[in-house]
Amino acid sequence: MTTALAMIMGGGASEELSVLTEVRSEPAVPFGGKFRLIDFPLSNCVNSEIYNVAVLTQYRPRSLNNHIGIGKPWDLDRTDGGLRLLQPYRGGPYGDWQRGTADAVRRNLDFVQQQDEEHVLILSGDHIYLMDYRPMLRQHVRTGAELTMAVRRVNLRETHRYGIVSVSADDRVLDFQEKPRRTRETLASMGVYIFRKDVLVELLENSTHDDFGRHVLPAMLKAQRALYAYTFPGYWADVGTVQAYWEAHMGLLSENPALDLYDPEWVVHTRSEERAPVKVGANAQVGGNLLANGCQVDGIVERSVLSPGVYVAEGAIVRDSVILNDTVIASGAVVERSIIDKQVTVESGAKVGYGDDNTPNKQMPGVINTGLTLVGKGSIIPPDLEIGRNVVVHPYSVAKAFGKRKRVESGACIGKDMR
Repeated sequence: MTTALAMIMGGGASEELSVLTEVRSEPAVPFGGKFRLIDFPLSNCVNSEIYNVAVLTQYRPRSLNNHIGIGKPWDLDRTDGGLRLLQPYRGGPYGDWQRGTADAVRRNLDFVQQQDEEHVLILSGDHIYLMDYRPMLRQHVRTGAELTMAVRRVNLRETHRYGIVSVSADDRVLDFQEKPRRTRETLASMGVYIFRKDVLVELLENSTHDDFGRHVLPAMLKAQRALYAYTFPGYWADVGTVQAYWEAHMGLLSENPALDLYDPEWVVHTRSEERAPVKVGANAQVGGNLLANGCQVDGIVERSVLSPGVYVAEGAIVRDSVILNDTVIASGAVVERSIIDKQVTVESGAKVGYGDDNTPNKQMPGVINTGLTLVGKGSIIPPDLEIGRNVVVHPYSVAKAFGKRKRVESGACIGKDMR
């Protein structure tokens, strides 16, 4: 059976995820109650019988490193192959810090060349999807491709977020545009690439290309190299924006979600925390939610995703929100259309995501403008404070950051950006 070395890009620092990536890299962002984004490509690899996996890190790697450990939850704690964390470094023939996805691989070409596999699978560490890579690998070998890229259809209004591909009847890639402003094509690159190893080494050793999408793919097309597309029909989400992240969570609450996290044939593995079962109080009202282990709900929770250890006190209300680990929503507090990071306390009577004013965020008007309010890790929202929509509360903001105000107007920013 043909297999591949998998290299997962884990050094992302998406500013469009706002407070969620101020304290961690993008692949370490929690998702779906108990997972991290990195769990999806790691699980896809082992479910596809790919057991030689490297994760390339750079931006704020501690949370990601702690989560991955030696790879035991994914059966990657092996002496032959297994999981390797390839940390960033300065010096050597390639100079300073990584400048993009291709540059990150270039700085580890010595590692790539030492591996036995003839093919290299390049993966993003921040996409949500369940994919068997083996059919794509078989097509790659059958066609004699130098590069095969996974693609899928996206909404025409979303094409500006992706690399857009044109293909022939036999799946040969004819054109590639990285995040075009206007296009009639809707076939988007998923950021999943299979290279012949010798081709990958040749391309990176003899160029200064920094990024696969912006540089390597266009250069290969210009040189008329053998590029093919593999169309993936399943669910796939790039949650690199606040709105996409929230929508992906809300999609999990539908009666038949497009992302099936309950398929026993395709388990998403993660580092599970030892927590008590969910506890729902006698006076609680809970409907249409995902509640992770360790949650205690004595109040009202509707259409929301609660991560491990979240406590919603009696008299509190949570609606249409994503609440991460060990956050406390005190009695009388109201949280609506919000994303609240770990270890936050919303004190009694406070209202988060309050009112009808939808003024865009002053610092990120093109990104935070759909009414979602974000509260960063470790913050404390003072009692009886009202926080409007499109507000960003940076991590570890406490009473001093809010001053004596009784209301934070929509579109405001509180605290200090930690980037």
